[in-house]
Amino acid sequence: MPVTVLLVDDEPLVRAGLRAVLEAQGDIEVVGEAADGAAVIPLVRRLRPDVVAMDVRMPLLDGIEATRALLRTVDGPPKILVVTTFENDEYVYEALRAGAAGFLLKRARPAEIVHAVRLVAEGESLLFPASVRRLAAEYGEAGGDRAARDTLERARLTEREAEVLRLMTRGLSNAEIAGQLVVGTETVKSHVSAVLAKLGVRDRVQAVITAYESGFVTPG
Repeated sequence: MPVTVLLVDDEPLVRAGLRAVLEAQGDIEVVGEAADGAAVIPLVRRLRPDVVAMDVRMPLLDGIEATRALLRTVDGPPKILVVTTFENDEYVYEALRAGAAGFLLKRARPAEIVHAVRLVAEGESLLFPASVRRLAAEYGEAGGDRAARDTLERARLTEREAEVLRLMTRGLSNAEIAGQLVVGTETVKSHVSAVLAKLGVRDRVQAVITAYESGFVTPG
């Protein structure tokens, strides 16, 4: 089954460019388009895409609020890939905090766009981990977020789960974590699922942000 994608951007040329790149792939299908975040929820309910590639800055409802609304109101929501002009942007970090699974630069090469969609859809690795670290260092609380500290304390991660979380913050995939710990990939998947459940987060990005903002790891 192909990875299905909904494109959300107020610039028709950006949507057309993304569509051309993605539809050139045999395993990706663009199922719809929207010009503003306000149209996302009804389209997601109707089209059920795997991934929403969404501009972070739009005139009526921006990508941050659209992400929050989508994850709050839609059961089994798709992964959200924020599309942005600038990498080092507070809007991008806020979108990740709101629940986006990754971000993509509008100037990215076609191969990078395709890789980003596939990686976010799979959910087994962190997209651009170094950039997430830089965003957390500049815009996050860097260990000073009381809510994140409380979340981590309540989670009571085992020693192995804490080790897995540290490796997740480095952007390692399940297979790479398995190699580091000399265990099977299925074992790593179980640990990752346990970490996400204990932290009460939807995916790796939110787990990593919690790790940074609680002081569990430092983003530098």
